Amino acid sequence: MKEKLSIIKIGGNIIEDETSLQAFLKLFANLEGKKILVHGGGKRATHIASKLGIESQMVNGRRITDAETLEVITMVYGGLVNKNVVAKLQALNTNAIGLTGADINSIQSVKRPVKDIDFGFVGDVESVAHDSINKLIQADFTPVFCAISHDGNGQLLNTNADTITSQVAIGMSKLYDTSIYYCFELNGVLEDINDKNSVVKHIDNSLYQDLLAKGIIADGMLPKLENCFAALKNGVSTINMGNTEMLTQENDNFTKITL
Repeated sequence: MKEKLSIIKIGGNIIEDETSLQAFLKLFANLEGKKILVHGGGKRATHIASKLGIESQMVNGRRITDAETLEVITMVYGGLVNKNVVAKLQALNTNAIGLTGADINSIQSVKRPVKDIDFGFVGDVESVAHDSINKLIQADFTPVFCAISHDGNGQLLNTNADTITSQVAIGMSKLYDTSIYYCFELNGVLEDINDKNSVVKHIDNSLYQDLLAKGIIADGMLPKLENCFAALKNGVSTINMGNTEMLTQENDNFTKITL
C-alpha cells in the first residue's frame, strides 16, 4: 500500500492577506504526513509590475508574459513570495525548500505554441521529475513550488499554478497515494454562486456531466474541474476544493472530487 502524499495549492488572495497566509501556513505545518505546497502570486506580480511602470496584459484571465513581465514574475514568484513562505514555514518548524521547476530539473515545459493569441513566455508542462522530488521528500524536506517551470534549454516559463499542482500530483502518484487540495476563498464548488453555503460535497464523473449540462459549472470553475478530472484519470486518488479550513479534521464543508 502506497504512503499518502498531500499536494496543496494556494492562490493569490491568501498570499495577499498576511493574516490569511499566516493562518493557512499554520494549518499546512500541522498537516500530518508528507506534503508539497504550490503557490501562485499573480496579484502581487501585477502590483509590483505597475510600480515598475510595466502594464500587465490579460486575455480571458490569463497573463501575456513578455520578457519584461517574465522578469517581474521570476522576482515575485520565485523570490519575494516563495522565500517569504519558506521563511514563515521554517518559523513553524516545517523544513521547507523553495523551488521553481528549473531546480533539480523538476518541472519541464514547452513554450505554448501561438494559435489565436501569443501568450509569450508561458509554459505547458511536459514532464515532472518525480524521483528527484521524492529525494527531497525522503530527506524530510517539504517542497514549496512557485508557478515557474523551464524548457530544458535555459528558458524560464510562467506556468499556471493549478496546472503545476495537477501535473506534480500525477507524477508523484507513481510513488504515493496522492491527494490534491485546492485552497481558495469559496467553501467549495457551489450549486448557487450567490449562496456560499450551497456546497456540492461530492462530485464524481456522472454528477460532473450533469452539473455541466445545467451550467452550474461554468466560467473560471470550468478549467479547474477539467484539470481535476484529467488528474484523477492519470493516477491521482482524490481532489478537494474549498477554503483553508478543509485542512482541519473538524471541517467537512468542502467539495471532494473522485472518478
